[in-house]
Formats: sequence, structure tokens, C-alpha cells
Amino acid sequence: MELYKTNQLKLYNSLSKSKELFVPIVEGNVGMYVCGPTVYSNVHLGNVRTFMSFDLIFRYLKHLGYKVRYVRNITDAGHLENDADAGEDRIAKKARLEQIEPMEVVQRYTVDFHNILQKINNLPPSIEPTATGHIVEQIEIIKDILNKGLAYEVNGSVYFDVLKYNETEHYGILSGRNIEDSIHNTRELDGQSDKKNPQDFALWKKAEPQHIMRWPSPWSDGFPGWHLECTAMSTKYLGETFDIHGGGMDLKFPHHECEIAQSQVKNKVKPVNYWLHANMLILNGMKMAKSTGNYILPNEIFTGDNKILPKAFSPSATRFFMLQAHYRSILDFTSAGIEASEKGYLKLMEAVNSLNKIEPNNTSSIDVSAWTKKCYDAMNDDFNSPILIANLFEAVKYVNLLIEQKETLTAEDLNLFKTTINAFVFDVLGLKNDMQEDSSDKLSGVVELLISMRKEARDNKDWALSDKIRDELSAIGIQLKDGKEGTTFSVN
Repeated sequence: MELYKTNQLKLYNSLSKSKELFVPIVEGNVGMYVCGPTVYSNVHLGNVRTFMSFDLIFRYLKHLGYKVRYVRNITDAGHLENDADAGEDRIAKKARLEQIEPMEVVQRYTVDFHNILQKINNLPPSIEPTATGHIVEQIEIIKDILNKGLAYEVNGSVYFDVLKYNETEHYGILSGRNIEDSIHNTRELDGQSDKKNPQDFALWKKAEPQHIMRWPSPWSDGFPGWHLECTAMSTKYLGETFDIHGGGMDLKFPHHECEIAQSQVKNKVKPVNYWLHANMLILNGMKMAKSTGNYILPNEIFTGDNKILPKAFSPSATRFFMLQAHYRSILDFTSAGIEASEKGYLKLMEAVNSLNKIEPNNTSSIDVSAWTKKCYDAMNDDFNSPILIANLFEAVKYVNLLIEQKETLTAEDLNLFKTTINAFVFDVLGLKNDMQEDSSDKLSGVVELLISMRKEARDNKDWALSDKIRDELSAIGIQLKDGKEGTTFSVN
């Protein structure tokens, strides 16, 4: 039976600021959009945490039986420093500093982004559109908003008229801000004289002569506004209204607020039913920032090449550390914290590897169904991974007691117990079993050493030793195969 029909999944909706029962627009299907990276530098650990949070959500929705279309964009058109309306494009700036083409910057850091997420075992999204691949769609949306009188063109640039929009709609519905606060908090920036009001935002910017990344439009050779990119891509692939929109807490205002406004004008319907926001990652109690040197890149954790941690930590141990905090809570990355998480992760993997040692019994002394329900209850409560992990550590105790035969399970309950543990550890939390991989690496090393010894024996015409190595490996299920390129092996 499909699990989503029997579970009561609740999400914390940033729009209503409360937990709501999840009811998809189309039964059995979920459309989810998450704001992806601007690819002008190596993906940092805070970004990784955000994408891992939505990977957890993606995984759990799939586990419940939903058919999920997960769309996560790549912003490769670049946007301006500090998301301003004037200044230098981030990607173009990086290209100038490194003396390469902007699209070389895009390619380099898109590859880095994918490599890091693959190492951390994130599933790829269903669709990964790029901003530069959707310039036409963005221009069409601007035309529509202009025709409806909610935008205006000045000197080749087009701006969204926030005050006029706010006459009939609520600009600030997501962030809880009002126009007066918005005006008060708007920074004075060069080039804002083109705007009717300081809080208006750019839909299209005319490119200055030195601006490399530019496209033709009815208004000027220029580039789209940052907020517009996500509106164009999310609605193209998920429809005018879709189920879930996610991103980091820092995107709530102005980015997501502007997305709502653009979509409301364009489609006359609210664009998203559930807005989900992941909280930030800090380092040793302080905000991560390259300017202060208080930052660490994911690969620096995996290799140990950093001045913050005493040793290297695997991607799985790092993932486990992050999942021990709820996605909506601030997480402080510390050496002591990841060391403790690594111990917990290894303890969990040891229990998983011991599951096959448990023998079934005629009776069950553990209520596996009740324990399984607790795991689902945790994840159904706004994807509460810390509570799920606590329940998994309860299972670790059960594993040890079952091996010692101090507790018993019937064959049916044992099967449910094993299935549930494996599903939540690997399918939902997305952990890899590094202990198994380490064992596999060690086995490969030993077999390669024996193959080398066998080759030496054959070279010396010591056929007895050569045959003995081959036969004894075969006896334990390791088959050697001699070929033109040398000897390979397989494990049966």
C-alpha cells in the first residue's frame, strides 16, 4: 500500500507561519522548486546544508510513494553584487579576475557544485534548468507585467512597481514586512534614480558597455533581474501554482517576496501552496564569511586540509552531523560536534552491519510496529530528522539486545525491523555505509596483493604456489580471471 495514503505529513509553511497538513494539488504527485546556486565560486558548506535539507525532503516524499518533480535551477546569468540594481555581475567579475570567459566560470563551479553534492550523496533533481536557457520566457513575463501596468521602463531597464502592486495585493505577505518598513530599510544605491520608488526591483537591466553577459530584448541589450529567473523556471516546469517552494532563510526577502509578486501579476493566482525555508549554518558560533576567514569548504572537511578540524571526516559523517539538527534550526559547525557525530554515525553503521546476525524467534518481545510508527511520526512532523535519528539509536540498542538474545523477534517482525532501519538510514537520510566501503577497499587490497604474489610465482614457474593461491581464493568465493591485460577478480 502506498504510504502517503496512510500518513499525516505536516509541513511548516513560512506563508502561514504554522504547520499545515500537506495536501498536494494532484493526488500522489508533488511539484517542488528549490532555488539553486549562483555558480561563481566553490559551493560553501551553508549552501550544502540547504540543498541537503531539501534532498531529505525529496527523499522522504519519494519514500511515501509520491511521484515528485523536483526542479532546482542553476543561476548562470549572474546577478549583481549584493543583489543590487547596479554594480558588477558576480560571474563577470570572477571571469575578469581569473581572465577567463564568464561561461568558463559557470562550467567550473557548476561541476564543483555537482561533485560536492554527489559526494554528500544528494539525489539529482528531476530537472535542473539554467537562467541563460530561459531568457525568452523571462522576456515574455516582463512584457505581460508591463501590459498589465505593474511595471515601467526607464532608459532601457524595466522595474516592477511595488507600490502600485500593493494597492490591490500584499507585498510582504511572506516575510511579514510592510511597505513602510521596506522603504525605511532600502539601501541607497547608485542607479536608483531610474526608479519611481526605492523598493521597486529590476525585471530587466540595461547592460553597461563593460557588461559581458547580455541578451537582446525589446528594451535594451541587457540581462534579466535575479528574482525573475526563478519565476520563469518554476512556473514553466511546475505550473502556475505548485506544491512546494524551498530555499535558504536568507531568500525569504526580497527574493521569494518578489517571486510571489511577479507570479500574482502574471497568472492571477498564488504561485505556491507551501513555502519551506532552511536555516543557516554557522561556524564556531559565528557567521561563516570568507572576509573574516571564518569558513570551511566541504572538500576541506573531506581531505582534512584545513586549520579548523583535527582530522578529515567522510562525506557520510558530515551528512550525519547536519541531519542531527532540524532543517529549520540554526546549526553550529564545530570540531567537537562533528567528532561526536562521527562516533554516532559509526555506531549506527555497526548496528546496520550486525542486522544479519539476528536470528528469528517464535515470539516478539519488542513492539516493532510501535517503533516503526515513531519513525514515521518524526518525519511526518515537518521532516524532524533529529527525532528520527533518536529513534534509530533506540533501534541500535534493540540490535545489541537481539544479538545477545535478551530480546526476541518473530521472522515477520524481524523483517519489518530490518526493512524499516534500512529504509530510513539509506533511502530517507541518504547515508552511505562507509564501514562496508572500507571493508571492500581492504578486501580489494588483499586480493590484489595475492594476485601480485601469484604472478611472481608464475614468473618463477612455481605452479604449485600459483594454483594454491587461485584455488584457495576460489574456495572462499573469489574467482580469478587471467586475460591479456592481467588478472582480475570477482566476488561471488
